[in-house]
Amino acid sequence: MAAFNVVLGCIMVLLLILFGISSAARYYIKFTLFIVLCLTFATAPVPLMLLKPFDPRNALIPAALLRLSARMLGIRWEVRGLENVDNSRGAVILLNHQSALDLYVLAVIWPLMARCTVVAKRSLQYLVPFGTATWLWGTVFIDRGAQSARNALNKQAEAIKVHKRKLLLFPEGTRHSGDKLLPFRKGAFHVAMSAGAPIQPVVVSKYHFLDDHRFGSGNIIITILPMIETEGIQKEEIDSLVEKTQLRMQEEFSKTSSETLPRSLRSKTK
Repeated sequence: MAAFNVVLGCIMVLLLILFGISSAARYYIKFTLFIVLCLTFATAPVPLMLLKPFDPRNALIPAALLRLSARMLGIRWEVRGLENVDNSRGAVILLNHQSALDLYVLAVIWPLMARCTVVAKRSLQYLVPFGTATWLWGTVFIDRGAQSARNALNKQAEAIKVHKRKLLLFPEGTRHSGDKLLPFRKGAFHVAMSAGAPIQPVVVSKYHFLDDHRFGSGNIIITILPMIETEGIQKEEIDSLVEKTQLRMQEEFSKTSSETLPRSLRSKTK
């Protein structure tokens, strides 16, 4: 046992040295810590979730724990546009997608938007036990492009209309770290129009502190934009609706990303 403690101590010292001198080592250490914390915080409350499965409120405890861990990793955030949240009605929430770190953004959004659930690709469901936890807090899993996906989203349209659910989707469909948002897919817009529900764009500024081999400390701005009403919009007008929404989100993304850039640069020089 003594020998084990010595080896463990040496490993910890080595990791601390690498963390301090190597940006690549810091990247892998922080991402490993992020994954471990996500798995732990998401799955620890599973016994409580079993008391009321598929309830979006089951995500509130993991979300609170995740917000604490974000600060441990040096991530700070500011939320703007809280006056645009209307929890008296359902909506389709659109969020730009940059990284697995978007989980932290979801952790911030969940307590602000009542009855909110997320649409995710089905492969996530099989990442036990994390997938089990997300299933228990009501995540909607879909197979992209399949008829089953369309059926699942149509069912959610009814939930938005009748139960005032908020359905969160990533309209770009995949992660990216560029300065321009990827073209939006139309699925979320079809759901909103089918439910006669508004679209609520939420824009997260660029993660300037994160790239392929660097995971530093930094700030993000989460902006909740005013709702875009869809009631009365005809199917042939969907392209215009998509374009209007993407333009609004791109303008806000460019604006807030330029605001966080100086903060990010200051944090890297520390």
